[in-house]
Parts: sequence; structure tokens; C-alpha cells
Amino acid sequence: MTVFAQDWTTPFGLPPFDLIRDEDFAPAFDAALVEARANIAAIADSAEPPSFASVIEAMELAEGALDRVAGVFYNLSGADSNDAREALMRYLAPKMSAFASEVSNNKALIGKIKALWHDRDALGLTAEQLRVLMLYRQMFVRSGALLEGEAAARLTAVKSRLAVLGTQFSQNLLADERDWFLPLSEADLEGLPDFVVASARAAGEERGAGGPVVTLNRSLIVPFLQFSPHRALRQRAYEAWVARGANGNAHDNRAIAAEILGLRDERAKLLGYASFADFKLEPEMAKTPAAVRDLLMRVWTPARAKAEADAAVLEAMLHADGIPGPLEAWDWRYYSEKRRRAEHDLDEAALKPYLSLNAMLAAQFDCANRLFGLDFREIDGPFYHPDVRGWEVTRRGAHVAVFLGDYFARPSKRSGAWCSAMRSQRKLGGEVRPIVVNVCNFAKGDPALLSYDDARTLFHEFGHALHQTLSDVTYGFISGTSVARDFVELPSQLFEHWLEVPAVLEQHARHWQTAEPIPADMLRRLLDAGTYDQGFATVEFVASALVDLAFHEGDAPADPMQKQAQVLEQLGMPRAIRMRHATPHFAHIFSGDGYSSGYYSYMWSEVMDADAFAAFEEAGDPFDPATAANLETFILSAGGSQEAESLYTLFRGRMPGVEALLKGRGLLDAA
Repeated sequence: MTVFAQDWTTPFGLPPFDLIRDEDFAPAFDAALVEARANIAAIADSAEPPSFASVIEAMELAEGALDRVAGVFYNLSGADSNDAREALMRYLAPKMSAFASEVSNNKALIGKIKALWHDRDALGLTAEQLRVLMLYRQMFVRSGALLEGEAAARLTAVKSRLAVLGTQFSQNLLADERDWFLPLSEADLEGLPDFVVASARAAGEERGAGGPVVTLNRSLIVPFLQFSPHRALRQRAYEAWVARGANGNAHDNRAIAAEILGLRDERAKLLGYASFADFKLEPEMAKTPAAVRDLLMRVWTPARAKAEADAAVLEAMLHADGIPGPLEAWDWRYYSEKRRRAEHDLDEAALKPYLSLNAMLAAQFDCANRLFGLDFREIDGPFYHPDVRGWEVTRRGAHVAVFLGDYFARPSKRSGAWCSAMRSQRKLGGEVRPIVVNVCNFAKGDPALLSYDDARTLFHEFGHALHQTLSDVTYGFISGTSVARDFVELPSQLFEHWLEVPAVLEQHARHWQTAEPIPADMLRRLLDAGTYDQGFATVEFVASALVDLAFHEGDAPADPMQKQAQVLEQLGMPRAIRMRHATPHFAHIFSGDGYSSGYYSYMWSEVMDADAFAAFEEAGDPFDPATAANLETFILSAGGSQEAESLYTLFRGRMPGVEALLKGRGLLDAA
């Protein structure tokens, strides 16, 4: 009997990580799938007239054992992978897809859901129950439940293959990121701040390289590109960074991306949609590809103008250094950092000692306390990795959640930052409080010192964590971040604004050695530079979003790389800026369906987050209790209990325009 078949007596029902072995997962999944299939069959085959309780609520609880093992495994497979876990991911991908297809193709089950939907007005359902019923019906229809015969069988095969390919794409990317590093001599460390040198030495030690190295971890390679005066080294590092997944080796993702796009197009057309983008956007706030394109192009035009003006300044700096060639992508961050120091007298190396990880954790917890009354008490493990830290979250003495933070880069962790839940909130079947996980990839140090961008990432992921933590719904199906994809980034991006509140940094940004607060003039310069280089940041993001949209809004391209090049040429992409995520390492859209046709959603949510924080500014207090209470009631605790637009309108009274976003990015003058 595996540990997953036993009752867990650990504090807060945390997984007993010290007892879980890799070999436990396969039998645990097999047993959980058997149990889930039996539970689904009992619901579908029951001779009793269908009711909301006997169908929908029973389905909510039918996969409890599967949720338990999957909640542990899939968190570990992203944050602390190894050969055994990667093999199991490949093994599970078609099995889990097959199970999902079995459920969605169960004609008796969809028949009961259709009957409930037909009789919904006579069932005496609450508003939340009616919403859950609608979403279940929508999920089944969009999963192909109404297809018959050959079309149904083909859709099942397509979804199975997509699951396999998404897993392979992710593992290829992780392998490229894990395998590559650039050894640095002592002379190569010239010009690098102490924190970059320390990170390079730590990375070299972790890789067994016998000296400092640059890896493809963002928290190391970006500061290297910012500070290294060695142009040839910057070029080597940058070109390796953007070549992930496109190195012509066993981990090359280009053919996989092409197959994924073709299968998605086929999937959409089997379901009766003109394109995958039409299919994917139907349940989102944007609704149509045209609405997405309109938003992105309204932002692209001023952003490109700003970026081109900035490029001219940086190229002049390049020439002043005696380099005649044009500004290249591996030059941008280096000269932009020099320009920032010159124009804003802001040196990231001087700033970082005030932004230790511990100080910024204290800042985010303090903001959550002042806004929502949450308290955080650090707890002991064991957790799934020695780097992981944990806190019990309480409010007025009552348990609310467990929050886990996994903050440091390592070869076993995929790149990026994310929030997940090992257990989601629900009330059905008894109160269940969440176990929420934030994962980042900061450079390890003693202490760990963050860039301002790192601190923003920390706050961003904690905004997602608050969405999970404060969830207060009955049904897990609509719990926490189970909302429209272009709404899910609102809480995370909104929480970033509190990092910009001067009083927060005055209190928490303290020198890690002296405990002295950040100097007032440094703080002023930091905040004044808030929109610095936003032409660059906006262009690299919007280009990625427009390529994503182009991939999915028409027939699938036979050659995604050619399509990417065509889109960028039509946009007039500035020479010295690349897409934030080129196709072979665009994990957002190729590791799964989550952000496919949906990478725009960060910007869609940004339209709202700028306007939402303005509500606090209009109240005259970034911690205004009434505004915070409304934010919790209508956004953070509501999950997917209503349409996203309805929830936002309840909070703000109206939907916002794009002007707030342009103002926040300093692009109004270029519009």
C-alpha cells in the first residue's frame, strides 16, 4: 500500500514528503484512476432521476484520490524533476488524456447533464450551483461530448497526442536549460557586480564546473547581459538563451510545435470552429481573435515608436564605445542599464542589498495583513526540497491556508515563475482549505538579493497565491484561479502595485547588513524610473502575443518558424529586440493549452489591474479597508462563481479602457 492510500496525519494535511518515493506515484495513479472510473460509472449508470447532487456534486468528489496524488506529482514534476519523474510524465500523459476523454465521451453522463440544464429553472439552484452546472455543460460540449463515431474517436486521438507532445516540449526545454552553461574565467568577471559574481560562482559549484558559469536561468543571465562589458561573451550567452529548443539536437522543439499547431487546428474544426483561436477564446473575456488583435495593436503602435526612439539612443552609446556596428539584441540590456544609471542615477548593484528575499517576503506578508487581515507563521517541513519554506496562514486566529515558497533556481526546476495549488479550497463534503505553492527561479545567495524585477515577480506570484488563499466557494470546480484565462492575471498583476507604494519600501527595503532603510533619494529615483525601458518590455511581450494569435487564428502554419518571421516582419519588429518567447521555447503556449491563443491575457488583465489600483488611489489610501473588502468579496474570494466581466463590474462599477494601461507603461505620449 502506497503512502497515497493512507490517511495523512501530518499538520494541516500536508503531503508527507519524507515518506513519498518516486516509485509510489505509478501505483497510486493506477489505483486512483480505477477508483475515479468506478465513481464516474456509478453516476452515469444510476437508474435514479438525475439531480444536481447526484450528478454534479457527485462528479465534484469523484476524483478525490486522483486529485490527491496529482496535486503532489505535478507540482514536483515542474519544480524538482528527475529522470524517474520525467519518465512518469511521459507515461501519464496519454493515460490521463484517455481518462478525460472517457469521461467527456460518456453519453449517459452528458445525457444527465443535458437533462439538468434543460430543467434548470425548476431545480431550485443557487446562483453558484447554476453557474457550476453551466460550466460543466460547457466543458463537456467543448470536450467533444456531442460528437459521434469517427469524429469522436479522432478527437480522442488528437487530444491524446497533444498531451504527449506538450510533455515532450516541456522536457526538451528543461533539458536544454539544464545542459548548457558558459564557463567564465576570472578575467571574464570584470565589470560584474558582486551579486552577479556570487551567483555565477554558486551556479558553477552546483554544476560541478570548477569555476563560475553563466546558466540559462533568467535571474543569472539577465544581470550578466546588463553588466558584462565583454560583448562577445554577451553574444554567446544571449544566443544560447534564445536558441533553447532550437539547437538541432534531440531536444529540438520546432517539429513538435508544428505538429501541435496542426492538431489544435484539427481539434477546433472537429468541434465546428473556424480556427483554434475562435474555439479557445469563446469562454474568455475577449471572446474573439479580433478583440485580442485590436487591444494588442492599440498598444503595439506607441510601444514600437518608444522602442525605436530608445534604440537610437542606445546605438549612439554603442558607437561612442568605438563599436561601429548596429545595436544588437545582446547589447540592449547592457546599454540600457548604463543609460538608466546615467539618467536616473540608479544602479541595480547598489539597489539589490536593500531587496533581500527575506525583506521582500516580509513586505508581501505585511501588505496581505494590512489589506486582508492575514497573518503568516513560518512552519517546519519536511517539504519536497530543502529550499522550500512554509507558512501557516491565519485570520483572527483561524486557519486559512498553507503557503509554500520555492524560490531558488536549480537544474531540476523548469524556468519561469508560477503559482499552483496542491490542494484547492472548497466547502462541498466539508471545509477544505488550500495548500498553495509559489515557485520562482531567483539566484541563490547568502543572503539572496533580488533585483527590482525579481521583487515584482515575487509580488506577482503572491497575488495568484492570494486568489487561491482567499477563495470562498462551495465547489472546487470554480475555486481560486479557476476563472477565465484573461482574468486570472488580474489579482497577480494588481498585487505588484503595492511594491510601488513608497511606504512599503520605506518600511521593508532595508540593507541586509546594516538594516538601514533604503535612502530616500534612491527610493525616489527607483519609483521615478518605473516606466523606464517600457518600450522594450512592451514590444517583446506584444510581439510574442501577436505571434501566438497568428499561429491559432487561421489554418495551422506548416512551418511555425517561417510564420513567426513573417509576423515580425509585418509588424516592423525593431532589429535589437526579440520576442520574449520565441516559438521553440514558448512554453506558455506549447507545454499545454493553458495560454495557447491566450498569451495576450497578461495585457488584457493589465487594463484592469491599472484601473483596479486606481480605486485605492481614489480612496486616498493604498490600504483603504472598504476598497480592500470589495476586492476580496468580488474578485479574490469569488473564484469563477460569475462571469469575469460581471465580477469586475461589481468591484469597480464599470469596465476600464486601455488608457490606464498606456499611462501605467508611460506610453501615452507615444500613442
